Amino acid sequence: MIRSQRWKGAAFTVPFQLGFVFLYLLPIGYAVYQSLFLEKSSGLGLGGATTEFVGLDNYGKGLTDSAFMTSILRVVLFACVQIPFMLLISLLLALFLDAVTAKAAGRFRILLLVPYMIPGVVAAIVWVNLYSPEVGPLTPLGELFGFDWNFFAPSMVWPAIGNLLTWHGIGYNMVIIYAALQGVPRELFEAARLDGASELRIALSIKIPFVRGALVLTALLSIIQMLQIFNEPALFRNVTPETVSDSFTPIMIIYNQAFNAANYHYAAALSVLLALILGVASFLFYRLTSREAD
Repeated sequence: MIRSQRWKGAAFTVPFQLGFVFLYLLPIGYAVYQSLFLEKSSGLGLGGATTEFVGLDNYGKGLTDSAFMTSILRVVLFACVQIPFMLLISLLLALFLDAVTAKAAGRFRILLLVPYMIPGVVAAIVWVNLYSPEVGPLTPLGELFGFDWNFFAPSMVWPAIGNLLTWHGIGYNMVIIYAALQGVPRELFEAARLDGASELRIALSIKIPFVRGALVLTALLSIIQMLQIFNEPALFRNVTPETVSDSFTPIMIIYNQAFNAANYHYAAALSVLLALILGVASFLFYRLTSREAD
């Protein structure tokens, strides 16, 4: 009977297992398989193309590809600035919601979640138009206060993209942090207030340490998302191709290799390399930020 119940329980996981195999494992395996080959043409490109097994040559080429490695470094440096800034705002908003009444928190929570409900491509299109000096309101608004800014200039393109990503992501991260705050025992706050602690001291000494796990989770998800950034730079490239090149981010290079250069095998190798880099970065970040409970 126990064995039968175990099999019945395992049967409920079959849809997930099938989806995991066909939507994750098989595509990953196929990408790894494709990365081991290279399509070569004979006769100065006039002859027929043949697919040859080259082993790990595509990976070696990717590791020595200066454009690919530079794009990864560019995105990592951007993430070191944008992610802490976004999480700080999300944390402050979560602390604000935790301090107000439940009814007010519900209203503000829905309002702050609206940007996240907008698809990323649509949000990028909206902000590209807002940044536009021809049709957007931000350029004349800056001129009104004496600012001569150009959001598509090389020095402003990353801040412009960072502002877009922050606006789009703070609501989602805020909800996760706020949910963690709701799990903090209210008795701790009352005891701290009886001891004369201010609200600032309660936030710094009780609330923030209790939501440390949520901060690690949101930071980890943000790192994974950041290294895969594509929509925003791609739309900026349509507006300012002289500033945003086709090698601006790793995913843009992979896309260009696969669909513009038709070099699918090399694109597959770069995809696997990026996945490995994401895995190592996520593992290192988790190991550095997590600690065992005392």
